[in-house]
Amino acid sequence: MAENQANEQEKKEGIPENVVYVGKKPAMSYVLAVVTQFNNGAKNVKIKARGNTISRAVDVAEISRNKFLQDVRVENISISSEELQNEDGTKSKVSTIEITLAR
Repeated sequence: MAENQANEQEKKEGIPENVVYVGKKPAMSYVLAVVTQFNNGAKNVKIKARGNTISRAVDVAEISRNKFLQDVRVENISISSEELQNEDGTKSKVSTIEITLAR
């Protein structure tokens, strides 16, 4: 029941439940999130990152599929850039990556 409440809260916040956003935590934190999504029945999981965390996202995908989920494959890799506004009002471009893992 608590899991359903968490899923409903994610949907309200606009974060799809099969997306893992990679940030500054250790890679294993995100690997756990990916493995949990697949164990909960997800057919695919998207790993998203931008800027300096792109290399950590690649690590998360590789650790997930090589060490924990041997039946998972990389379905798609999408790269792009986003324009963000800095605190001083200037705009800068930041690279982004989205890695889709599928079972």
